[in-house]
Amino acid sequence: MTKPLVIVESPTKVKTIKKYLGDRYAIAATVGHIRDLPEKEMGIDVENGFKPIYSTIPGKQKVITSLKQAAGDTDEVFLAPDPDREGEAIAWHTAEILKKKGRIFHRVLFHELTRNAILKAMESPVELDIHKFEAQQARRILDRLVGYQISPLLWRKVKSGLSAGRVQSVAVRMICERERAIQAFESEEYWSITAGLEGSTPPEFAAKLIKHQGKKIKISDEKSAMAIRDELIPLPFMIERVVNKTSKRNPLPPFITSKLQQEAIHKLRFSAKKTMSVAQELYEGVEMGVGGPVGLITYMRTDSIRISAEAAEDALTLIRQMYGNDYAPSKPRFFKNNKKVQDAHEAIRPASVAVTPEQTEPYLSKDQQALYTLIWKRFMASQMAEALIDTSTISITAGNYQFTASGSVIKFPGFMALYQSMDDETDGEAHPSRIRLPVLSKGETLVLKKLDPKQHFTQPPPRFSEASLVKALEENGIGRPSTYAAILSTIRGKGYVEMVKGFFIPSELGFIVNDLIIASFPEVFDIEFTAKMEDRLDHIETADEASLDVLSQFYEPFKQRLDAATAQMVSMKGVGHPTDLDCPQCNSRKLHIKMGKNGHFLACSGYPECKFTSNYTRDEKGQIQIAAPLPETSTDQICAKCGLPMVLRQGKFGPFLACSGYPDCKHTQSVSPAGTPQDTGVACPEPGCTGRLVQKMSKRGKVFYGCNRYPDCTYAIWDKPVPQECPLCHAKFLVEKISKKEGVYLTCINQDCGYKTAGLP
Repeated sequence: MTKPLVIVESPTKVKTIKKYLGDRYAIAATVGHIRDLPEKEMGIDVENGFKPIYSTIPGKQKVITSLKQAAGDTDEVFLAPDPDREGEAIAWHTAEILKKKGRIFHRVLFHELTRNAILKAMESPVELDIHKFEAQQARRILDRLVGYQISPLLWRKVKSGLSAGRVQSVAVRMICERERAIQAFESEEYWSITAGLEGSTPPEFAAKLIKHQGKKIKISDEKSAMAIRDELIPLPFMIERVVNKTSKRNPLPPFITSKLQQEAIHKLRFSAKKTMSVAQELYEGVEMGVGGPVGLITYMRTDSIRISAEAAEDALTLIRQMYGNDYAPSKPRFFKNNKKVQDAHEAIRPASVAVTPEQTEPYLSKDQQALYTLIWKRFMASQMAEALIDTSTISITAGNYQFTASGSVIKFPGFMALYQSMDDETDGEAHPSRIRLPVLSKGETLVLKKLDPKQHFTQPPPRFSEASLVKALEENGIGRPSTYAAILSTIRGKGYVEMVKGFFIPSELGFIVNDLIIASFPEVFDIEFTAKMEDRLDHIETADEASLDVLSQFYEPFKQRLDAATAQMVSMKGVGHPTDLDCPQCNSRKLHIKMGKNGHFLACSGYPECKFTSNYTRDEKGQIQIAAPLPETSTDQICAKCGLPMVLRQGKFGPFLACSGYPDCKHTQSVSPAGTPQDTGVACPEPGCTGRLVQKMSKRGKVFYGCNRYPDCTYAIWDKPVPQECPLCHAKFLVEKISKKEGVYLTCINQDCGYKTAGLP
């Protein structure tokens, strides 16, 4: 008889689990999902209760064969993929493939890969969770119904290769709406006045003007500010009230997935995707030189802040050893979950607090060590004593004007001795970096040292960073923690948004697609509707709703919208989207935005009578600007047909060489003839590559720059590389760009750097 078989999701886990289970069990891995909906068709039988049609994932047949061989004639199979919806789906599909008369399947949930946790889970297996599987399946079906029916519509109406996603498109909508709010924002001038004051005891301190005659003051211009300043100068400044208090600050809970992503983005400069990848490594096990891999953290996909009593007690013991009794509360601190939160997993914490960052440092990569340290400190801090903050607020009068000064100092650091989150760092009320005010008394007269009027302008709402977008998705209930990294990666990969200096900006394609699908499917891509759908998927998992009801109630109105959009959605390939710009060529018709093989452009609505087309840009207010044609540039090349000089021109497919004798001579040639690529003098930046970047031409005639070691190296960029080191970040080369306003200039290849020249040197 074959040994009982344990099946996990990742090959890395095999080593970790085998270390504790020994030879009593055979252990195999599915290497992720083994069955899924087919790639090239929707795979949903809508007429038959939305029945999914599963098939083996390409390339997984060998894995399935291996699993069957490992199962042999065993009567027991322990299914131990990740303890979430996706893991449950893998478990169900694996059971379906391995089912056999008399064979029993157990579900094993490893919330952490430590000896005790693994042995305990094996001793108390559970049944497969049909409701969790149906929740995962319902999500996949919903995503297919939307993506596989709207995407082909976009191919016909806009451009082939586009896609829409039930959740990803909502994220794009949020970014587009934020950008339009920024474009519509009108900045307003305002002024502040700060007084430099000195009392009977040092030091000098600053106080801000806040009220006039008991009402909040608003100073709109310089004239008003200077008039108030002149009025204040001769007035006596007197302390009206002094408020001193000690406030308590409690530590934040251990990480959930979304908070881990936000904090790692903020503190470590990790992307959400990288954060989850590194966390997966820490969970599955890392070689620690003790006879096999060690799982260092609990499961990293969770929105629960629950922790075990044992883990909390272990943390308290270590806190007393490291910091003393004052830093440890008398009993463990536990945190309450929101009512909506699924409580299947604990918060993200170290599998053992005894494994300190100092102990892991020799064995972990730089990224692993940074993330483990973050998780370890956050969890330990959650069990430490509260911080005590002494705060002082001084109210000061000068005639009918009122000033205020605030300061704080840490009386007892408590948990802050170990860890401060980005929330601690940005909360102004008790920020530890505030200056300490002098000891002053009510009725004391102050000496005015200076009055500082300062001009300000109201600021537009900020663009989303990865951290703030994850936070916004979480707050709005869009997606779930396990999906955030994929959402951020997908919307960038589809070209709907760009990352500029760490912030998301919609591309023109993103605006076009967003506007079309919002107009045709306002409910499907509504933020509130999408959030409620997430709740309904949770209800399927908790058996409070049937998946068929959820799918049916979604699909009926969606199908009506889909039929209407098929007939009514504007074709960007044909009619295009109208603008309010007059055609500069015929002066009688409006210009429309259209999409072609090479992207978006302006075209006269009178085509074919008027064939005017042009590229376009948008100004900071989002208004369309017709792009001026690039001027012809003389070259030293001679026309092979007539002997006249060739000039560099900008055409539909990019720059090309044309005879200066046009129209008498219509000879043209590509900028870089085939077989003679022009060396840019820039070494290929791919690690380990010894090639150089050369000018090339795409099949559609567009110039780009790629490694001369292709196909061994596939590095390529559109902008012309220039062999000049960036003076700010020391990137190995700059790239050349052209804009209507700034002409030709150089900018750093590293988008996060932001360096650019005023023009070509």
